[in-house]
Amino acid sequence: MARRIDVTGAGGVRLAAWEFGDPPKTDGAHDPSSSASGAGDLPGVLLLHGLMGRASHWAPTARWLSARHRAVALDQRGHGRSDKPPRAAYTREAYVEDVEAALEQLGLGPAVLIGHAMGALTAWQLAAKRPDLVRGLIICDMRASALGAASQHTWTEWFRAWPVPFATLADVRKWFGEDDPWVERPNPARGEFYAEVMAESPDGWRPVFEPEQMLRSRETWVYDAHWEELAQVRCPTLVVRGLDGELGRAEAQEMVRVLPSGQYAEVADAGHLVHYDQPEAWRTAIEPFLNALGDA
Repeated sequence: MARRIDVTGAGGVRLAAWEFGDPPKTDGAHDPSSSASGAGDLPGVLLLHGLMGRASHWAPTARWLSARHRAVALDQRGHGRSDKPPRAAYTREAYVEDVEAALEQLGLGPAVLIGHAMGALTAWQLAAKRPDLVRGLIICDMRASALGAASQHTWTEWFRAWPVPFATLADVRKWFGEDDPWVERPNPARGEFYAEVMAESPDGWRPVFEPEQMLRSRETWVYDAHWEELAQVRCPTLVVRGLDGELGRAEAQEMVRVLPSGQYAEVADAGHLVHYDQPEAWRTAIEPFLNALGDA
């Protein structure tokens, strides 16, 4: 089970954080910052999902992490159970400030940040901005290079192609796992990933996020490269890619070279959703890095 803790992000946006492991044994159970002592002063880990994701995507990873860490996954603004204000900022600055606020309010820092895709970019931008809050970083399948205008157009058209509402969750799994034009071969894990971000409505199953907000979030990073911020990350960092993911080997190895303390790992038979495609191999790839960081 995961225990929900509400935190306040940039501009007052309410964010849902989910703590995995035993509930804190403390008289201050309603004070989020008191949870660290209730969890036996375990070292903190904050897990950040990618665009369209949600904290529950990290549940398998967070559960095994919770044996030795205080593992918390965050629903970022516009995602999961966090607020989705239509007029809120969906900028890089807002996402980074949200994570900064979450670490401080939860008493997690200095923490290890584990981020997938957009969450990885947020993680390294925060590590560059607030090195005092981040003692280690895992970047999962996120590029540092600019993706460009064509990429944003492709995503806009892709959202329009979704046959929403879906009649059943089985239809969700089938479309995203088999029928989606972006799927090169059947991928049940991808179908499960998208089923996790659907909610039942009167006319069928729809995403828990607003596609327009996802595009607004995305357009704040796709036109720019992020090498400069990457080079400012001082903590030990592991760059992980799926062998068939969006981050190519050459770019991943260049990211490792640019990082002052970078390491590299790749997961075979995995695409962009590395931790979903191959959960055991994902654990094998990142656990030695976490062990080397120690529990301090």
